[in-house]
Amino acid sequence: MKTNRLRPSVKLLAATSLLSALSLSAFAGDLVYQPINPSFGGDPFVGSYLLSKAQSQDTNTDPNARRSEPLSSTARLVQSLESRLISQLISDVGSGDVGEGSFDSDEFGVVVRDNGGQLSVQVVDKLTGDVTTINVGGLFNP
Repeated sequence: MKTNRLRPSVKLLAATSLLSALSLSAFAGDLVYQPINPSFGGDPFVGSYLLSKAQSQDTNTDPNARRSEPLSSTARLVQSLESRLISQLISDVGSGDVGEGSFDSDEFGVVVRDNGGQLSVQVVDKLTGDVTTINVGGLFNP
């Protein structure tokens, strides 16, 4: 007997649900494609975000790439001192305090000259023997 009472209520519930679903009006809009990638017309400000996401997911490594080990504290100090000394040498020659100066290390030698207002920097790689000359004019007053 309990099943007879439940059936009319289930039917009534189903009918009410169906009527309420049919009485609601459906709204829809046009589907518009908006590209995300700036290469295909998307927002240009998203480019750096997309690049950083791609780089963070990149797990490929170049098998031919040289692996560099971090420098020791002593090596960093020597590198910093060499950089500072060469910078001071170029500054002294460029300002006219000295006409020529040189710096030598185990791996390279640097000669800086003032050639009549033109600064000439010659770098000699002692390991390979390569010589690089850099001439800069108009930056310093002789």
